[in-house]
Amino acid sequence: MPSHTFWVETLGCPKNQVDSDKLAGTLVADGLTAAAGPGEADVVVVNTCAFIEAAREESVATVLSLAESRRPGARLVVTGCLAERYGDELASVLPEADQVSGFGVPVALGRARASAEIVPAMDLLELPRPPASAPWAYLKIAEGCDRACGFCAIPSFRGRQRSRRPEDLLAEVDALGAREIVLVAQDLASYGRDAPGIGGGALVPLVAAVAQRVARVRLLYLYPSELDDALVEAIGATGVPYFDLSLQHVSRPLLRRMRRWGDGRRFLERIAAIRRRWPDAAFRSNFLIGYPGETEEDHDQLLAFLDEAQLDWCGFFAYSREAGTYGASLGDSVDAALVADRLAEVGERQDAITARRRQALIGRTVEVLVDRPGVGRTHREAPEIDGVVLVPPSIPVGELAPVVVTGAAGPDLIARVA
Repeated sequence: MPSHTFWVETLGCPKNQVDSDKLAGTLVADGLTAAAGPGEADVVVVNTCAFIEAAREESVATVLSLAESRRPGARLVVTGCLAERYGDELASVLPEADQVSGFGVPVALGRARASAEIVPAMDLLELPRPPASAPWAYLKIAEGCDRACGFCAIPSFRGRQRSRRPEDLLAEVDALGAREIVLVAQDLASYGRDAPGIGGGALVPLVAAVAQRVARVRLLYLYPSELDDALVEAIGATGVPYFDLSLQHVSRPLLRRMRRWGDGRRFLERIAAIRRRWPDAAFRSNFLIGYPGETEEDHDQLLAFLDEAQLDWCGFFAYSREAGTYGASLGDSVDAALVADRLAEVGERQDAITARRRQALIGRTVEVLVDRPGVGRTHREAPEIDGVVLVPPSIPVGELAPVVVTGAAGPDLIARVA
């Protein structure tokens, strides 16, 4: 019987990429082989995102595009957050899909089941995955979230937090074979709090244990109230002082409407304290623009914060009204045109800050991990979301190499061998 082939198209965040890796490993174990492209696959799986309206639109557009371009007889399966959140409703409006399934993608096309019958859904969180195909890899340490942020519907379809056992995570690190491990979760710093056998505060020893196995450990998505001195020290001690803080805004009244902790003053104090301890620290954050009730004063506070904080990287997103969230029940919506103007203003302000911080590195010797020929990253750049360092292609992929920064082009750096 000939082997069947598959293609997995991944949309959304790094956590989705981990799910896709585990799904691909399962399909291979079931007798399939990876296709060179979606047009050559017997089954095409779209792992969708449903975080905000723009992500949902992209997911639907991708499904329709792949439905049109797939080869005759190929099956199209829609999974991920969009399928989990909307289920039967999505199936009814997407007749192009042969199957709409929540997390786990219950599809079997292996040698033993050539007709692609439905099987029980899998728990992707605990499934094995193939070795890393790059010198770095994401490691999802927990699924779900116990918070109730006013703008976020993720807990409604990802469920409550479920932390994985440290021994399982370390075994996955060893199996991946990557030089850099990027820890991800919906609420990373709360790792272990939901599991009596693990307990709160478990992230610090986990970071230390992973750091003993790989050259670099990086953490993404840290809730600011959980970033205590012990965690700051653990992150800095890995040699990758990169702090991805989920701030969302800086106006105290607006953050309370978001059901979030903190304010600009507290954030600035924490950033300053980290820089005193780790002067070479890099900072990233995301900010939500246009949440109900956001005033011009709130917006001005955010602009002032950006000027003072001098973050290396920022993402800005327009508020999306999500059914079932607290924010969806609020009045005082912000006009879409005003949201667009505010997005443009904060984006322009931060682009200038990022460019200046990149230019300040010219002349410095830095260590890069080479991800692919001619492209590397220092501790300041997370894979896929930040800038890169353009290096001589003679440096082997996977090598940690010292280079001298000779130029900057927006978010990217140019370097030569030290």
